[in-house]
Amino acid sequence: MSNVSRALGRAAALAGAAGAVLLLLAGPAAAHVTVHPSAAPQGAADQAFAFRVPDEEADAGTVKVELFLPADHPIPSVTLAAVPGWTDQIETAKLAAPIHTDDGDVSEAVTKVTWTGGTITPGHYQDFPVVLGALPTGLDQLTFKVLQTYSDGTVVRWIDQSQPGQAEPEHPAPVLQLTAAGQAPSRSAPRPPRPPRPAPGAAATRWPGVGGWPGRCWALSRSSASSRPHCVAGAAPWARSPRPRRSSR
Repeated sequence: MSNVSRALGRAAALAGAAGAVLLLLAGPAAAHVTVHPSAAPQGAADQAFAFRVPDEEADAGTVKVELFLPADHPIPSVTLAAVPGWTDQIETAKLAAPIHTDDGDVSEAVTKVTWTGGTITPGHYQDFPVVLGALPTGLDQLTFKVLQTYSDGTVVRWIDQSQPGQAEPEHPAPVLQLTAAGQAPSRSAPRPPRPPRPAPGAAATRWPGVGGWPGRCWALSRSSASSRPHCVAGAAPWARSPRPRRSSR
């Protein structure tokens, strides 16, 4: 079994088992959008992660989640496990310079993943599993951006950068720490539970395809809920309008 298949199996199992889980926290302010595990080795390939999205509103559910991958350090491949009740949509963009991988050159990379159709009810969270191929080297962290849309139209932008020596921002962006190759990742952040292996044939979407993957990639994409990826144009969505202030509870 390939590394991608193993990672995809872990991601699919996580998606099937997680569901919308009850948040057992002191209060809504204690929850942020986070990535689990919170660290991985530089250059690691086909690593499974879950982006954990909590619903912090008292009377509105989360109906849309948009994940933006770092454009300055593109990741050559992204694999999605189907999340029950949710439809995923992948967007890609042409790279200024191709990424060289063991499977061949990659000229397009995923820039955004959107999940819609489901609902995270108040006081619960949902894990959105992804498998990331070939993490970058030469840097110590990757910062992702997430937009969370509620059923009342509120959009929360998890895009704020944490600064050393300063208080944590109101809506910090999820950060993946990158450790030196061979160094064990830190386990200070909570990890999702390890559920049983999924049944064969779990739906998945992978883009882009390189080496021996293209036929399988298209077959998986067409059989899943995702539509065909397309290139992105225009300014980054989080830059289009000021981040709205949320009313105090």
